Amino acid sequence: MNKSKIPYKMTKKVLILLSMVVLSGACNRNSPQMIEQQISKKMDQVKKLNEEIALLEETIRQDSSSEIKFLVPVSVKTMQPESFQHFIEISGKLEAEENAFISPEMNGQIKTVHVKEGEAVKKGKLLVILNTSIIESSIKEIRTGLELAVKVYNKQKELWEQNIGSEMQYLEARNAKEQTEARLATLEAQLDMARIRAPFDGVVETLMMKEGELAIPGMQLIQMISLGNLKLYGNISERYMTRVKKGDMVVVNFPDAGGLSVRAPIFRVGNVIDNASRTFRIEVKINNRNKLLKPNMYSIIRVNDFSSSSAFIVSSVVIKQDIKGNYIYIADTEELKARKRYIKTGLSYEDQTMILDGISEGEKVIVKGFAQVSDGVDLSMR
Repeated sequence: MNKSKIPYKMTKKVLILLSMVVLSGACNRNSPQMIEQQISKKMDQVKKLNEEIALLEETIRQDSSSEIKFLVPVSVKTMQPESFQHFIEISGKLEAEENAFISPEMNGQIKTVHVKEGEAVKKGKLLVILNTSIIESSIKEIRTGLELAVKVYNKQKELWEQNIGSEMQYLEARNAKEQTEARLATLEAQLDMARIRAPFDGVVETLMMKEGELAIPGMQLIQMISLGNLKLYGNISERYMTRVKKGDMVVVNFPDAGGLSVRAPIFRVGNVIDNASRTFRIEVKINNRNKLLKPNMYSIIRVNDFSSSSAFIVSSVVIKQDIKGNYIYIADTEELKARKRYIKTGLSYEDQTMILDGISEGEKVIVKGFAQVSDGVDLSMR
């Protein structure tokens, strides 16, 4: 029994009983003719109510037997060729092209330091002088001996040109002069080595030793750095070796420099794969004319390894996968139904994926509401 019919049948019985009660009460007060008229009138009312009840019951039966149609609201994207770029993102190591740890070329006590930390200097600027008192004394002695050796040589040369004296005397005088000149040149070179000068234009970053301390060759004395020209290194996976070449443009972001972004070409691509990390190195030169960038500053390198001016692009999240492969849902605009479509995907970057095969220009991909649809579902497109 259909439960929805019970209220109507009960209503019918109640009306009949009420009519009988009214008729029974009326029999006591009215004549038989009036009673018959009232009965006829009530029967007409009962008949009308029965007809309305039958109509409502038929409506209920039709509603319960008919199929209710649900529409899934969706939004679509019409496929048109778009530009697509793929980038490789790696972290970079920023270094100064001119960054020197200066050490003396000879032993000596530091006599004078002519610069301070943070001071900007020009190439050739005198930075430090070592104690050269012994060398200076030796130079004075050698110069005195050289004066005598030159005089003797000149005298022997005059005599030799006049065929006076022996050739041996002339050669000995010349040899003594040349030896003395060589010793003087050596001492002067040592004196020059005791004066440490700036190898390039830059800034004195650190002084590692003080006046009075003993400086030794190979021991770091001063660190100098130039911030004008920097070089950036990055390591890329070997699988991109054939897709990255010298001259390719990269975008370098420096989050700690106010989000500064720099575009520059790749200066050099390494030819060796690191055995441990399976990566190769790239080098990028950066002109730091504003001196905003500092060595070892954190950086992100974005290498453009692929570009296309006409590609079909969809949001990566709309692509689903099953045992047969990747698929998306297409909106059939004629039947307003969702259609499952298997596709071949390409590269992905920043939540955008390129579709290589399985879709045509003008088709509509469901991009909103795709999680609520299945193949053949009725759609309501917005």
